[in-house]
Amino acid sequence: MSTAQKKAICLYFQVHQPFRLRRYRFFEMGHEHYYYDDFMNESILRKIASNCYLPANAILLELIRKHKGKFRVTFSLTGIVIDQFRLYAPEVLDSFRELAETGCVEFLAETNSHSLASLMSRERYELQVRVHRDKMVEFIGYEPTSIRNTELIYSDEIGSWMAEMGYKAVVTEGAKHILGWKSPNFLYCNAINPRLKVLLRNYTLSDDIAFRFSDKQWSSYPLTAEKYASWIKGLASSSELVNIFMDYETFGEHQKKDTGIFDFLRHFPDLIIRKTPFNFMTVSEVADHYQPVSLLHVPSPISWADEERDITAWMGNELQTAAVNKLYSLSDRVGRCNNEQLIRDWVYLQSSDHFYYMSTKFFSDGAVHAYFNPYENPYQAFMNYMNVLSDFEIRLNSVCPLNLHDEEVNRLSTAIGDKERTIRDLQDRLARLEKVAARAAKKKAPAAAAKSTTAGKKASAAAAKSTTAGKKASAAAGKTAGKLSGTRVATAKKVTATKTKTVKKKTGTR
Repeated sequence: MSTAQKKAICLYFQVHQPFRLRRYRFFEMGHEHYYYDDFMNESILRKIASNCYLPANAILLELIRKHKGKFRVTFSLTGIVIDQFRLYAPEVLDSFRELAETGCVEFLAETNSHSLASLMSRERYELQVRVHRDKMVEFIGYEPTSIRNTELIYSDEIGSWMAEMGYKAVVTEGAKHILGWKSPNFLYCNAINPRLKVLLRNYTLSDDIAFRFSDKQWSSYPLTAEKYASWIKGLASSSELVNIFMDYETFGEHQKKDTGIFDFLRHFPDLIIRKTPFNFMTVSEVADHYQPVSLLHVPSPISWADEERDITAWMGNELQTAAVNKLYSLSDRVGRCNNEQLIRDWVYLQSSDHFYYMSTKFFSDGAVHAYFNPYENPYQAFMNYMNVLSDFEIRLNSVCPLNLHDEEVNRLSTAIGDKERTIRDLQDRLARLEKVAARAAKKKAPAAAAKSTTAGKKASAAAAKSTTAGKKASAAAGKTAGKLSGTRVATAKKVTATKTKTVKKKTGTR
């Protein structure tokens, strides 16, 4: 198959586990300063390492060696999960380092804390990305050239920051409300800084594996490697690339081994390579080999979470908003302190998971939130987190006391943050209304044109009728004039003849 016919398929896996908090009660504030459930964190990580990370990494390494570089894959590892690997499962870190050494695996930059910093402050966000980059170089031996944000959160503004930091490409969600009629199966670029290439997740094909693989009620169950490869092959005539993005824990943890998920992972890449016009590429390779088809306008933040594909999974209710605002109101003072323990806790408390647990969503999204949630309800999650955060603030006050200037800055920062979110919401609503108005205008335009054409035809017909009537009138007038003229001539001839006779008579008499 010629190179010109080749398409790209990009596999990207997110790897993340938070430091879950222990039950921290109100009366412990000011006395107990350790916040984490070490037993839960270690047992969960070791279980996932055994069920997912180690066996899946072994399969990927086998595929890379078998296909001699034709199989390629992209990962992102949060700074927090790297810390957990170092504490509880160093062999997992070794296996990722071994994958990096093959040259067939790319690792993306992101926030160190898996945080929402990009929604709060550019300065805080860029600092976290720099810390994460240094951690990737130190522990994986890899310096990222492309990037992703926490839970694929992205907007035009955030993308422009990424471009200015020197990153060539970003991965995000192929959200319907952003794409409209466009397809996620092409490369796009940032609307503010087109140097940043944007790869969009094909959420249907991604979720077929991540969520529907073992669903016996699904119409396409069971999902075999052959069936999946045939679906991708069917996109070749209408697509340039297919982006399959998901949590790495899909393999062996969310979808258990007995579902056949590892057999699927082992065989579908082989079918893609042998039977389709698609090449496996990493995110940066896609950015290097393809040109964007257009700008992608994303005025308000999107993500890959929930049906809305926005940020309401973490900032969708008053509990979440209050917790996020309280946390980031402390950031300036944390930046001025040199207490290592405080800084470590600051990193772990920023994890977006803590706010995800506070979601009050129900129905299908609520089921997903409950699956990952160690709390009985969102209110318990909120109270526990705020107790921890209150103790953290007490410790911060002892190291870096609050002054009136800090209070005013915090108050204004919170007010500005609220206004910025309101503006983003209004911009999003305006963009949607403009799209509705544009569609309505398109529908009205043909009808108006048809009406105008009909009126024009009627006017032309009337003009033609008027012209015909005018011609008839002219003809009639001409005919009448002709008759009158003939009558006058005849009369004149008669008069002349009469005069001639009279003269002759007079002459004869004389």
